[in-house]
Amino acid sequence: MEYVLSSKGPSAAERARTIAYGVAGATLAVLGLDEELTVAAHVTGEDGVPLLLMPTASDLVRALRREPDLPATLRATDLTPVPLADRVRGTVWLHGWVSEVPLDRRREAAIRISRLHPRSDLLDIGARIPAEQEWTVLCLDVAEADVDDVWGDETIEAEDYAAARPDPFVAVEPGMVAHLDSHHRPELVGLFRARFGQVSPQPIVRAVGLDRFGLRVRCTPPPSGGPAPFDVRFDFPEPVTDLPGMRCAYRTMFSYVRGTAA
Repeated sequence: MEYVLSSKGPSAAERARTIAYGVAGATLAVLGLDEELTVAAHVTGEDGVPLLLMPTASDLVRALRREPDLPATLRATDLTPVPLADRVRGTVWLHGWVSEVPLDRRREAAIRISRLHPRSDLLDIGARIPAEQEWTVLCLDVAEADVDDVWGDETIEAEDYAAARPDPFVAVEPGMVAHLDSHHRPELVGLFRARFGQVSPQPIVRAVGLDRFGLRVRCTPPPSGGPAPFDVRFDFPEPVTDLPGMRCAYRTMFSYVRGTAA
């Protein structure tokens, strides 16, 4: 995959916090366990500490009843909200120590997970005898992070990771990208032409990403004789901070390309 980037964009720590936020699916590798474990749901708070929903009957939870914490790596993979041949937008690895959230804080942790991942079985956590619960909540004390995405691969120290904040639109970005891809294809093609001019054959242009700095599209030429698919970013004039600002920013870009096509 080729990328056409600009100088504007989030820091490595912000990108790691965004991928680790909880929208992307995640797996957990734990020292002493043979297989990577699928995390049923996870979310990170303001401090960036991931809360992980795991089955009480899992080998990991049983191991944590013998050891208070274990070395582990959480891997979260960010996928495009729209179906494509290559959907991976980035991956973050959070290295640290996993432990069970203390019983007196477990219900609060479950409520935090439920805000992003509503599910009825979270209601039992902290309200029943732990041994009778189907699920429990673990946390990961992050010592270091690695991120690999369109901007490159970088290692992030724990202090920088904790101090950063995720993109403010991370929770709503999948729906917004799906809307742009479904309802604004002519405008996306117009952005491509404004950047590269008339190209033959014309590639298919799809929306694949949106953040406070700009819009990312995937350009896929026809399969016969064209170049490989590539991604292009279109920057907003200034980073946006709220939904009205986001809508205004991309509508302004679309208005411009409609005007140049007229």
